[in-house]
Amino acid sequence: MLKVPATSTQYRGRFAPSPTGPLHLGSLIAALASYLDARQRAGTWLVRMEDLDPPREEPGAADRILNGLRCHGLQWDEDVLFQSTRSATYKAALTMLDEAGHLFACDCSRAMLSADGSCIRHCRTRQGAISGPGAIRTMVPPDCEIQFRDGLQGPQHTALGKVVTDFIVRRKDGLNAYQLAVVVDDAEQGITDVVRGSDLLDSTPRQIFLQQLLAKPTPRYFHLPVLTTSQGQKFSKQNLAPALDNEKATYNLRRALRFLHQHEPPNSLTSVDSVLIHAVEHWSPTRVPIAMAISSDSIGL
Repeated sequence: MLKVPATSTQYRGRFAPSPTGPLHLGSLIAALASYLDARQRAGTWLVRMEDLDPPREEPGAADRILNGLRCHGLQWDEDVLFQSTRSATYKAALTMLDEAGHLFACDCSRAMLSADGSCIRHCRTRQGAISGPGAIRTMVPPDCEIQFRDGLQGPQHTALGKVVTDFIVRRKDGLNAYQLAVVVDDAEQGITDVVRGSDLLDSTPRQIFLQQLLAKPTPRYFHLPVLTTSQGQKFSKQNLAPALDNEKATYNLRRALRFLHQHEPPNSLTSVDSVLIHAVEHWSPTRVPIAMAISSDSIGL
């Protein structure tokens, strides 16, 4: 078995997949980078299952993802957190935001929303007239600006109040929104470092905004380039990315390391544990390409 370094409260990372399909190469790349960063820094590595959207979930996908991670040697340090069990905690956060005057109900249909998804029917000024099902949104002040330094993509500056005037924290169907749940869970789990795909980079300013409203700490962020097809589509379950073959775990790990431009493990290392030990010892975040996306064709994957 792979020997895991003693954990330290100084670093807590996580991998947070959605159970909408099996583990594929794109998700393995994100999981592996997060895992290696935590292990090399003697930190704690967690897995959180973002099962917030039952209509989109695939039966048995959560178990298959967890089994795939185990087969690839990516063992987490604490119990898996399932967001579907966290409704009461999210409700408490919504109550806090509401009592502070940050929320309003919105009965706009999807077709009525602005191009950026914001409310345009002045719902916030006619709260007494909204009686049917509605989404819950948080207001973004016009002068709100979010700045942070991404560990890979560099300085980020978003005039959030000009990009979006509001965004959903609870959906019209009663389901909690991703932006709220991830902020609440990162804070409760003590996450200090978030290593994830660049497709979530534009979500980060909204998450930092909610962190500020809820007086939660802001983790360090490191947004990796995402793997795309030759047609430029992100490898994803929605785009029918092929599931990883768990019988070829060592081969899959080597492909993920190649994508991340890490030192190639010697061919003499043939087991999952030996490849991971080498990968942890030689993990170099500075070798990861500074890019938002990389085609599988360009690196022979």
